[in-house]
Amino acid sequence: MWREGEFSIYGPVRTGAEYPHGDRTKPISITVAGRSPGRTSACDALASGFSVNRLVCDLVHLITGGAGFIGSALARMLVGSGETVVVLDKLTYAADLRRLDPIRDSGRLLFEKADICDGEAVTRILARYAPSVILHLAAESHVDHSINRSGTFVHSNVVGTYQLLHRTLEYWLGLGEPACKRFRFVHVSTDEVYGALGATGVFSEKSPFAPNSPYAASKAAADHLARAWHRTYELPVIVTSCSNNYGPYQFPEKLVPTVISAALGDRPIPVYGRGENIRDWIHVDDHARALLAVSQRGRPGERYNIGAASERRNLDFVREICAVLDREAPRQDDRSYADQITFVADRRGHDFRYALDTSKIAAELNWSPREQLPHALSQTVIWYLHNREWLLTRRERDALHGERSPPTDTAIE
Repeated sequence: MWREGEFSIYGPVRTGAEYPHGDRTKPISITVAGRSPGRTSACDALASGFSVNRLVCDLVHLITGGAGFIGSALARMLVGSGETVVVLDKLTYAADLRRLDPIRDSGRLLFEKADICDGEAVTRILARYAPSVILHLAAESHVDHSINRSGTFVHSNVVGTYQLLHRTLEYWLGLGEPACKRFRFVHVSTDEVYGALGATGVFSEKSPFAPNSPYAASKAAADHLARAWHRTYELPVIVTSCSNNYGPYQFPEKLVPTVISAALGDRPIPVYGRGENIRDWIHVDDHARALLAVSQRGRPGERYNIGAASERRNLDFVREICAVLDREAPRQDDRSYADQITFVADRRGHDFRYALDTSKIAAELNWSPREQLPHALSQTVIWYLHNREWLLTRRERDALHGERSPPTDTAIE
């Protein structure tokens, strides 16, 4: 079972300067309230009621929003490559610790339930784990929700980013010379900050901001703060903007799982307007690999666009999902799932098209996407067919536990 509380540690770690450099597997020695439990693992120490005051590892990555869709993919990738990861997550409606199950027994995953808006909690976590890299993904990101609950987005995305930057600066200024030079803060943003495109053209890193939704505006504001903390205080901040993500473990109200769930449930598949809006789709693992490249080789103060050059009209993208379902889980009446597509009233302020120029990250960091449509989308749909619990909506999950969710009227872009 996942342990929740002030903080939780999974697997052996080391604490204090006594631990041999580079050795992450030996037991640690912990002294608590003037007495020592002796040589033990961190997990055993916690199980015995002891507290680890400060974690020290060769390279610690702190991921805010690490129980979310993209953050968890990044955590799984880092741990899989042998790195130590601290996940900081408030565990709001879109977070799910099950996304971290594949690495929970790795010995390299730590979890802190905290809110980035809580500055004192952020300071405590930074002091305890001494991260060398912070990857900031914690954010409210559902555009429809931002239209109806904009204040929540301003608080989480703007105030939360301010608190994280402010507390990180204090932490960074206290680091020694080698750690100070090595430290990186990667602020993860969206292509939506640039606004909307017409039928042609792409956004570059120098394109002006023109956000059209409360979500995009809150992210643009956070991006400005990240840039200011680099220019004013020289905090080594790097900003990224990414296109639409898809892949396993996505929040059930997002496009791909929503289409699959509606199709298999013989329900209408709602598509905004006439489905003419265009998005560039990138697999979440490609996004995670790009973020690792940025954290390792990116230049502080720079911005990097991340995309896959896989543009689709929303209607065509939904039809591609339906075609995979037709092949892998055909309807009993032999009709196509595409027959269930239903057009609904368009979203307010709905951007027509996003597309990114990714030549900068390709040239400077030698990154390019590995997963391409339609194969990667097909594999994603098959994953959901084999893991159908991830198709349950929030309302359906709450019903299973006797809880009640607020109504939603989300359609597909």
